[in-house]
Amino acid sequence: MSLEKTAEANLSHDLLEEIAALPLHRDVTHCGSMFQVSPFEVYAICPVCKDRIKVRSFAAVTEIEDVFDAVFAWMNQPGAAELASQRRQVIASDSDRRSMP
Repeated sequence: MSLEKTAEANLSHDLLEEIAALPLHRDVTHCGSMFQVSPFEVYAICPVCKDRIKVRSFAAVTEIEDVFDAVFAWMNQPGAAELASQRRQVIASDSDRRSMP
């Protein structure tokens, strides 16, 4: 069987673990109060002063969230969301089976 394979990316196991462990929110402190935003937001509005503040990409380094942005951009292609949905179902099914005694 011949399979076409795209160029191999240099991905570490640590990177995959960090992606899997990405929290569902980011805690932001501004004006003496703390609030939560999506980890994918680049800017947030402070609920106290209503200022728009930058909450991501403070350095010129690639962040885990940038990996998600690349995947989200890929998912904008027609048909990609369905493929991702199918894969998520398989992963959920595999996870359910692993948790059984």
